[in-house]
Amino acid sequence: MTDLTRILPKLLRANGGNPELAAKLAWGRAAGPGLRPHAVPVRLDGSTLIVAVADAIWQKQLEHMRGEIIYRINNLLGQSLVGAVVFQIEPSLVTANQKRPDAAAEQSQVSAPEELLFAAGAITDDDLRARFIRAAESCISRRDAKGRT
Repeated sequence: MTDLTRILPKLLRANGGNPELAAKLAWGRAAGPGLRPHAVPVRLDGSTLIVAVADAIWQKQLEHMRGEIIYRINNLLGQSLVGAVVFQIEPSLVTANQKRPDAAAEQSQVSAPEELLFAAGAITDDDLRARFIRAAESCISRRDAKGRT
């Protein structure tokens, strides 16, 4: 499998690269498995990444980690795309994210070719994009399995 975070800089440099998608994927890796269920990247507004959190406690805790998170995201992206992170209290978004499979974790380890990931970047709906990538991975896995037998 290809670690998606290794191709994030290429995704950004490609024509039509999707900086918001790249920032959201980098957030998933930078935040780590402990924070992902409690903080959900919502959008990239200029160079500011908006992240939903469940309550004021998570907001305050993550504000203390802001500098380190920005550094990690930009390091993964290979450039200073994110200049700020704003933590907004939006419990409904966090709860909805907890009920569905962890899309960031699913997307961080993919076997899909880079071209497919670039194409998937054009899909604006996060859930639809994740489903598209999973379906493509499944097809590729079946194809590869047939080739081995």
